[in-house]
Amino acid sequence: MDGRSFLGLKSTESPTRWVLPVTPGLCSGRNSLFGGVGIAAGVAALEAASGRRCIWTTGQFLTLVGPGDAVEIDVELSVVGNQVTQGQAVLRVGDRRILVVSAALGDRSFPHSGQFVAMPSVPRPSESRVRIRLDQDESLSGRVEQRPVKFRPWETLDGTVPGDGNTRVWVRVPEYVGTLDAAMLSILGDFMFLGTGQALGIAGGGSSLDNTMRFGRTVPTEWVLLDIHIQVAERGFAHGSVNMYAEDGTLLAVAGQSCVVRFWDNPQDRSLEPV
Repeated sequence: MDGRSFLGLKSTESPTRWVLPVTPGLCSGRNSLFGGVGIAAGVAALEAASGRRCIWTTGQFLTLVGPGDAVEIDVELSVVGNQVTQGQAVLRVGDRRILVVSAALGDRSFPHSGQFVAMPSVPRPSESRVRIRLDQDESLSGRVEQRPVKFRPWETLDGTVPGDGNTRVWVRVPEYVGTLDAAMLSILGDFMFLGTGQALGIAGGGSSLDNTMRFGRTVPTEWVLLDIHIQVAERGFAHGSVNMYAEDGTLLAVAGQSCVVRFWDNPQDRSLEPV
């Protein structure tokens, strides 16, 4: 399995055009396309068109789409070098631009490599006996199992006691079989919003304005630890980053994001429940 099959991304007669049918399983609890899904679709299309793996990508979200929409993805490879390709994927519904994804793709042979941050010491996913319930099961969040390891119950968050900005959650996609590729990591990186309410001490989250992904080494792993750091929240917006670790401590990717801070529409529907 790969990110393209998880998304249901469809090829066309053109190698630089793809179509993403928007289904409830690709949407947030607000019934709009989950931001990380848009980034993932752009990355998958760029990798397919270039024949190279993504190094770095960033996307700016422009407007919302929902179930029943068909998103057309047009890829332009601006520069194709010996080792690196630079390109863009523009996601549209009709005449409306939904998202613009820019990326660099490629691989280089180099004699030195290293990882210079360590995964924090946390309980294993099997040791967490609760999971986060966010939205209805048919949403994207319902397809991603989330087990908190540093997380305050929402019913205790009344806006009076802010956190330290750090939230840690193990996540996995039970239906996904295989090594997580850049598209799948782009989806999981968009779960930074879990840390927004935790940092501010409110029953809330955020809606993505952008997302940037930087990819490290790929290793097989079922679970990914999201080590979320909210650096600042001001003027109704929050800015943060996520270090994404495999179970063996390998840094798979680093996500960065700005989001619109929001209270949950139905906070009573968000809870921690026994596994």
